[in-house]
Amino acid sequence: MTTFAPTPTPTQPPTQAQTAAADDALAVVRESGKPALIQVPRFAEMAEATAWLAARRPEIQAELHRSGAVMLRGLPVTDAGTFAEARDALIAQRAGYKEKATPRTDFGEGVFSSTDLPAIQPIRLHNENSYTLDFPGVLLFGCVTAPETGGATTVGDMRRALSLLPPELVARFEEAGWLLVRNYSDLAGMPWRKAFSADDPAGAEEYCDAHSIGYEWLDEDTLRTRQLRSAIVTHPVTGERVWFNHFAFWNARSLDEDVREVLTETFGADGLPFDTRLGDGTTLTDAEVDAVNDAYQAVMVRETWQAGDLMLVDNILCAHGRESYTGARKILVAMGEPVPLSDCSPTVAPSAHPYGM
Repeated sequence: MTTFAPTPTPTQPPTQAQTAAADDALAVVRESGKPALIQVPRFAEMAEATAWLAARRPEIQAELHRSGAVMLRGLPVTDAGTFAEARDALIAQRAGYKEKATPRTDFGEGVFSSTDLPAIQPIRLHNENSYTLDFPGVLLFGCVTAPETGGATTVGDMRRALSLLPPELVARFEEAGWLLVRNYSDLAGMPWRKAFSADDPAGAEEYCDAHSIGYEWLDEDTLRTRQLRSAIVTHPVTGERVWFNHFAFWNARSLDEDVREVLTETFGADGLPFDTRLGDGTTLTDAEVDAVNDAYQAVMVRETWQAGDLMLVDNILCAHGRESYTGARKILVAMGEPVPLSDCSPTVAPSAHPYGM
């Protein structure tokens, strides 16, 4: 029997990315009060960096499931284009932004500004699109221009937040879910045409009917919606239960007192752009809403942005927010790995809620 040795194949020297990817396991820095951080090898070209990210993606994903959020520092991310390249190395499937609630700049190819709200306005922790029937499983933030002061994208572990809430309050939310009421108009909040990407009332109604959202027209340009959603879900990969909702984020109690008074005087108590209740229509006490906000505050961590930083956030395990800031700030965001609510063992079935407000 004759055997043949394989013909040698010409090889190229390993690239910097291949050499770096062959090194030992990722060195993850875990420091109290900060998200997990990975110092990325220095790459002169984005192609090398994306090759490294793709090679390390399984390890980064494992760390993401462990920590809920992980910052990657030292990448040559300088604009929306290089950010999109990094996104494509880390995220397999893009996710859309539905039922819009805040203004964003669209840079194309699924890349947006993180938010266009005023710099002086901090943003509380929240899970992106927790009120929709499917939502991004992963968010990717990227720093093109770091602010002079403040401006961190804050994050908080919602597994831990759930454990910190009063057990009796958790039991009530587990049984009843949470109710979101939105008023869409051109005067406050988001106009319904933008929120639902609809050209006419029929388009908005079609979306609502298909996504378990109750609605009523207060006039030809003012739409009120109600939707019941689960406040507690289970991560489809890790199997962990998490606090996952916008209840405190959009509750009237969470508004600055002066802002709340102005909005109530202008639009009435039932006309606020956003408000929430327990899923059975019950209004929680100020102390109960404060208890939820206190849990968010207790789990919140932050890291000062540096140009080129990326931060991956598991949108189910971890909530995110934003500090107020000074100076120029350009933080990009992309959403990916969409997850149906039905895959997350909701304790309450979504519905177009019958309770008025």
